[in-house]
Amino acid sequence: MKKKPKKTKKTKKNKKLKKASKLKSLKKSKNVQKKRKKVYKKKSKKTKKRKLRENNKKKLHSNITKVQKESFILKLVKLQLSLKPEFNFKINFSLEKYIQSFFDKISETISSYKILKHDEKRRLKLEKIENERKAKIALQKKKIEEELLKVKLKEQALRDEAKLEKQRTKDIKLFLRKEQAILRIEQAEKQKQFLKQLRLDKQIEKFRIREVKELERLEKISLREKRDDYAGLQERIDKLKEKYRIIRDQKIKERVEALGVKLQGNEDRETLLSKEKEYTLARQKIEFALESFYRSASSLVFQLNKRHVTRNMSIFRCIDRRFETGEIFIKWDESEDEEWLLLIYIKNNSPDEGIIIEDKTNPEKNISHEFKSIDIFKASDTMVDSLTQLIARKRAKNNN
Repeated sequence: MKKKPKKTKKTKKNKKLKKASKLKSLKKSKNVQKKRKKVYKKKSKKTKKRKLRENNKKKLHSNITKVQKESFILKLVKLQLSLKPEFNFKINFSLEKYIQSFFDKISETISSYKILKHDEKRRLKLEKIENERKAKIALQKKKIEEELLKVKLKEQALRDEAKLEKQRTKDIKLFLRKEQAILRIEQAEKQKQFLKQLRLDKQIEKFRIREVKELERLEKISLREKRDDYAGLQERIDKLKEKYRIIRDQKIKERVEALGVKLQGNEDRETLLSKEKEYTLARQKIEFALESFYRSASSLVFQLNKRHVTRNMSIFRCIDRRFETGEIFIKWDESEDEEWLLLIYIKNNSPDEGIIIEDKTNPEKNISHEFKSIDIFKASDTMVDSLTQLIARKRAKNNN
């Protein structure tokens, strides 16, 4: 009977010791857990990025393993409750570790989820901003392209307008050249008629001389014969004088009309002669206006033929048609008059309007130069440049 209470005392002591040890172990485990949490928090900050990458890959598998682990933990808890206290202490320590690791993993998954969610929101926001930026850039680029296209279209329209204007001026110049050529031809025809009339004037002068001689002969006859009908003879003389006067007036009228002078039909002889004189003075004015240009052209032709024209080349000729057509032109010696190289004439047959030089020395382009009557040196330089360039092209062609 005495031994039994000793056993109870021992069991009580054992129980107290066990409880104390359990409390110590719990305190130690709590301290360890706190230390682990602190260390883990420090480490977790460093290893979050690495674990996030790994957790993203293991998301699909983690859900299945968690369910299995939870069922396994429940079994362990039930088993612990059914076993003895000695075995319970050992299992409890390992179970706390397991639970701690389990909850750590859950916290990690939650934190990784939050981080992933935040990263995804940030990615979507950045993607939206990037798309808006790209759309804005594309719109701005499209506007710039449209502006450039408008500018190009305007530039093309201006170029087309410039081409049309250039072609228009070229056509106008060509038309004016043709008109000037027609006027010169008409003037030449009038000049020919004028020369014919001059020849007729000579014939009229011969008629007048013959008339005078015939009148003198008749007077001599009348004086010699001393006829009584001298009055009839005088009448015959007067009729003959009137006849020749009418012929002379008619020839003068025809000559003036041939010059292009408009007549009303009732002009007397003095009026016709004054109009003829005015016309001849105008022609002389044209000749005098072209005199300096003719001298310059003839001197240029002489110098070129003497110093620059080779043996294999034809010489130049300067043709003076001022009195006939109001023209001066330079051509090759063997070519026709129509195949001139430089043509000089007065614009609209009026010296006040200026002198025109047409240049056909370059077959690719025909150029027309306009000068004043006092610009003889500029005109001379232009003719020198054109003819020397023509000679240079001829030499290069012969050398090749």
